[in-house]
Amino acid sequence: MNTVRPEDEVVSICQDLIRFDTSNFGNNEGPGERAAAEHVAALISEVGLSPELYESDPGRANVVTRVAGSDSSLPALVVHGHLDVVPALAHEWSVDPFGAEEKDGLIWGRGAVDMKDMDAMILSVMRSMARDGRKPKRDIVFAFFADEEAGGIYGARWSVENRPELFEGATEAISEVGGFSADIGGRRAYLLQTAEKGLAWLRLTAHGRAGHGSQINTDNAVTRLARAVTRIGAHEWPIEYTDTTRAFLEGVSELTGVEFDEGNPQTLLDQLGTVSRFVGATLQNTSNPTLLSGGYKANVIPATAEAMVDVRTLPGQHERVLELVRELAGDGVDVTTIHDDVSLETPFAGNLVDAMIDSLHAEDPGATVLPYTLSGGTDNKSLSRLGITGYGFAPLQLPPELDFTGMFHGVDERVPTASLKFGARVLDRLLTNY
Repeated sequence: MNTVRPEDEVVSICQDLIRFDTSNFGNNEGPGERAAAEHVAALISEVGLSPELYESDPGRANVVTRVAGSDSSLPALVVHGHLDVVPALAHEWSVDPFGAEEKDGLIWGRGAVDMKDMDAMILSVMRSMARDGRKPKRDIVFAFFADEEAGGIYGARWSVENRPELFEGATEAISEVGGFSADIGGRRAYLLQTAEKGLAWLRLTAHGRAGHGSQINTDNAVTRLARAVTRIGAHEWPIEYTDTTRAFLEGVSELTGVEFDEGNPQTLLDQLGTVSRFVGATLQNTSNPTLLSGGYKANVIPATAEAMVDVRTLPGQHERVLELVRELAGDGVDVTTIHDDVSLETPFAGNLVDAMIDSLHAEDPGATVLPYTLSGGTDNKSLSRLGITGYGFAPLQLPPELDFTGMFHGVDERVPTASLKFGARVLDRLLTNY
């Protein structure tokens, strides 16, 4: 009789995964995911399952395993995570970012919340089910992707374009970033992600007349670029409510007793603590300049100058927003798209949503579950190209004092061990019963 429950090994699996440096610097630069993927494949093989490890490019490794369900008439479910992490500057951290140190009841390290915690939950549940001989009701496709932190070009996007048969029959998916708890009005609520903003990473190239820095030059590419960047970065996008954000704020209003004033949502955002950073950015489109480059010498006016802009769009508004950004850039500035991906929004209803709520309530009876929109993006964008509806559900019961949303891409990223064990129990119940 198997005595290893998912919560018994989820912490050690998470620590082992963090110790693999899978930093993704973008532009296909970094150590890649191969070593971590081999470790994941070994954990899967150890319990008698048959993983497939494949590379989209040397070192950019993905692992996929399909577990057959007991009812072949049911559509398959994709449960996925990513193995790459954003880089960490060790001198900024109080611990080794790849040491996976356990301290004060938390696991510290890059990827602890984004998202090797969920990878560990998935693996611990998969291994427990395999050891016990427990079959899920439906086929489950377990996937561990490369390159999510740079848009999934070598991971989920490559997989759906080149290996779509791996996801045959799947209609729904779960992954990051949702299912975590937040203290709202003195009560614990879980935020289930049912929407995420679209994204466009744009390059602005300003053109002008090259010349000597001592001369009068009214056709200066750097000046033209600076004006374009200022217009785009300073543009005030209006507050607009999608179905998801409206439902979320109405739920917060019920929890707190604070009126939902559409003209002043800040009164409700103030009730959310650090979570307001996540939610506040989903009430409007955004366009943030992130990089500037131009010239090569102090006394030479360059012919061109460049900037990068990160644009995030509300569902249904992508093309309109990009058109306005091009207008704001103005004459003499070319706008090209480096990476572009869709927004997602699905109703807070249906059998999978009900099952996720039920699995949370089984561990935390009476807790409130609210839908919310993610301001960032996930690999669910890529899976949507196959008609797969994705949700963010990496369940964690968190202490109110932990600035969880600040952990994403932050310094001293960490996750409570008790939260990992809670998540493993919730995910185990979900995948067993759905």
